[in-house]
Amino acid sequence: MNSFFTTIKLDYLQRTRSYNFLITLCASLAIAYTFVPEPNANYSTIRISNYVGFYNSSWFGYVTAIMSSIFLSLIGFYLINSGIKRDIDTKVGQIIATTKTSNFRYLFAKVLSNYLILLTILLIIFFMSIVLFFLYNDGFPFEPLNFIKPYLLIPIPAMFLISVLAVIFEVFLGKYNTIMNITFFFLFSFLMIFQAKTEIQYSLDIFGNKIVIHHLEETVRNIKQLDNNIDMNIGYVLGNVQKSNKFEFNGMEFSTLFIISRFLWVFIGFIAIISVSSFFHRFNLKERKESTKKDKITLHQTGINNIQLFNLPKAKNNYSVIPLIKTEFLLLFRKGKRWLWLINLIGILVLFLTPLKIAHQIVLPILWFFQVNRISDLTTKENTNNIHYFTFSSFKPLRRIFFSQIIAAIFLMIFLASPLLIRFAFNGNIIAFGSIISGGVFIIALASTLGLITKGKKLFEVLFFMVTYMNINKIPFTDYFGGTNHTVVYFITLFVSSIFLWSLSYFLKKTVLQSL
Repeated sequence: MNSFFTTIKLDYLQRTRSYNFLITLCASLAIAYTFVPEPNANYSTIRISNYVGFYNSSWFGYVTAIMSSIFLSLIGFYLINSGIKRDIDTKVGQIIATTKTSNFRYLFAKVLSNYLILLTILLIIFFMSIVLFFLYNDGFPFEPLNFIKPYLLIPIPAMFLISVLAVIFEVFLGKYNTIMNITFFFLFSFLMIFQAKTEIQYSLDIFGNKIVIHHLEETVRNIKQLDNNIDMNIGYVLGNVQKSNKFEFNGMEFSTLFIISRFLWVFIGFIAIISVSSFFHRFNLKERKESTKKDKITLHQTGINNIQLFNLPKAKNNYSVIPLIKTEFLLLFRKGKRWLWLINLIGILVLFLTPLKIAHQIVLPILWFFQVNRISDLTTKENTNNIHYFTFSSFKPLRRIFFSQIIAAIFLMIFLASPLLIRFAFNGNIIAFGSIISGGVFIIALASTLGLITKGKKLFEVLFFMVTYMNINKIPFTDYFGGTNHTVVYFITLFVSSIFLWSLSYFLKKTVLQSL
């Protein structure tokens, strides 16, 4: 038993001491700071019709609990879904496989380690929400129970289920990182649109926020005597906040069935790990071996004895970056399973056939997100594959190799968006045409910069997923490809941001080269 807890402790400490975790934690705190807008902010996060709650303890506690459950479920999976892979890469898994540790104990230790990481972020968000209450509150008293109760019943069980899902996905889809990301993307989207109106349906809500949302709607409906068609918004809604009406929300009593269901979901997760443990490979990975049997070729058949060395063409130096760009493009194109390009081809075809608005606002960001595994390690793959010394010893690696990697990635994004670009070009919509190209440049610049800062790809994967999901939900300030209408100032800001990211990534890459 001591070895079990020691495994959890060491895994937790190893992952929390990484740059990826620290940077993700800082990003999480920055986003959590916006869960409850400051009184003069020009946006809202939870809004019922044209009403928002007074800033009392109940509103702060329940709103931040709901937003934390959604937000950490959104990014948490991508933050913790590489625990088994890390053990494979570091060869720790092979050592564990020789011990008496059972599959279940190992997988459950990974679940608890994942859970502790998410709880760490959640705990910090919890204390931040208390601090914000004292900064923003409307003169209401501090009631600790109204903070603790929603957190105990809403995000804490949800984080355990996300931890379980991360391990299950790794067991079955560990070799297919892109498929794993895409599958969770659609699973999360389905869970978010799941409608709940009855007590039993509330119990089926993994995130645990549907019952609170319904209670908020009922509170506004009863106080303001509104009709049944109340417009409930969860997310970042911009504008018209000053005109919002206020209502007092004093918390709610959760039904016994809902409380039992939260514990039941945790038990189901436990049972799922027991079931999955029998399918775990236990690090017995059989690499696909290609046949090395070759026909013997004699010197006479090759004609090697007849070669005249003085007739051979002289070697010439070629410092052009075009062959490098071609090579980098082929590396991106061939990365991953070949059949994944079937999904990309379907996406390209959909860009041709669907209405322009749908293709631009929904299909394009999803298609680009499918390339997350190709571009996330764009500037760090040399270090990952331990060829950085060889690569950086080439002729002008910063100007040639780094430049060719960036250009090849931009070409890939433009190639995928080419049907939409052609349609906008025929329609004469130059602004939309230019915004798509600038969007591809921006996302590659972001991948390059975050990869160099964190020396990994995890933070970009998390952020790219968040941005894609927000774009599908038409949140304007996350639109980097011009899917919604923007002013010229917005595109200038995006252009300046891209230049800043390129400059920063160039400086970081140069610093890495000088340190070798």
